[in-house]
Amino acid sequence: MNKLQIISGVVGGLALVGALAATAVAQSAPASPVAADAAAAAPTAVTAVTGEDTYQHLCAACHMPDALGATGAGTYPALASNVRLMAGAYPLYVVMKGKNGMPPMGDMLTDAQVADVVNYVRTHFGNDYTTMPVTAEQVVAMR
Repeated sequence: MNKLQIISGVVGGLALVGALAATAVAQSAPASPVAADAAAAAPTAVTAVTGEDTYQHLCAACHMPDALGATGAGTYPALASNVRLMAGAYPLYVVMKGKNGMPPMGDMLTDAQVADVVNYVRTHFGNDYTTMPVTAEQVVAMR
C-alpha cells in the first residue's frame, strides 16, 4: 500500500466518522430550539377525575393537603374556612386567571375540572358554600 492509498483511507475514515456523528446529533436534537422551548413551556393536562383529585394533584402542593396554606418561600393563603370562597366567581377567577403569586391554571384543566375543584374547595376544609355551585358553563364564559 502506498502513501496515497493510506492517506485516502484515513481521510475516508474521518469523513465516515464525521457523517455518523452528524447523523447522531441530528437524530437527538430537536428540529427547532424554539419548538423545543415551546413544548417544554406548554401546560400539561391534569388527568384528575374529581375535584378532590384535582386539588390533591395540583393545589395541595402550595395550599397544603389540609388547605391551611403555608408561608416560606412564598405565602400560600389558607383555603380552609375562607369567606372569600362564599361567592363562586372569586375562586373561579383565581383558578382560571391566577392572582398575585398564583399562576393561572385554566389552560391545564378542562371546564368540568375547574368547576369541580372550585366546588370541592367551597364545600370542604370547613367551607360550607353549597349554594350556587360553579358550573362548566360559567368556566366557558370566563375563558
